[in-house]
Amino acid sequence: MSDDAVIAAERCQTMAEVRAGVDAVDRELVMLLARRFAYMRAAARIKPDRSMVRDEDRKNEVIVNVRAEAARLGISEALVGELWDRLVEASIDYELDAFDRR
Repeated sequence: MSDDAVIAAERCQTMAEVRAGVDAVDRELVMLLARRFAYMRAAARIKPDRSMVRDEDRKNEVIVNVRAEAARLGISEALVGELWDRLVEASIDYELDAFDRR
């Protein structure tokens, strides 16, 4: 099933339709992650000192923001917070590696 054939979750009648939707969302998420990591490369290029890569205040701000968005959308704030904690830590590792390669 192509992305053009993906239907809204509320209209799914079969598991094939559900799976097609999940697969389409997964492709979108990977594209968004690639875009997010591009910003990490930009940060590594811009920051003058490696010690500036880890910014706990900014990490906390990001997690507070996504938890609020999760609540607004009616999904688990705790789960989204945990996912983003891992994402931000992976982003920091990625940025440190990018910084070291410059």
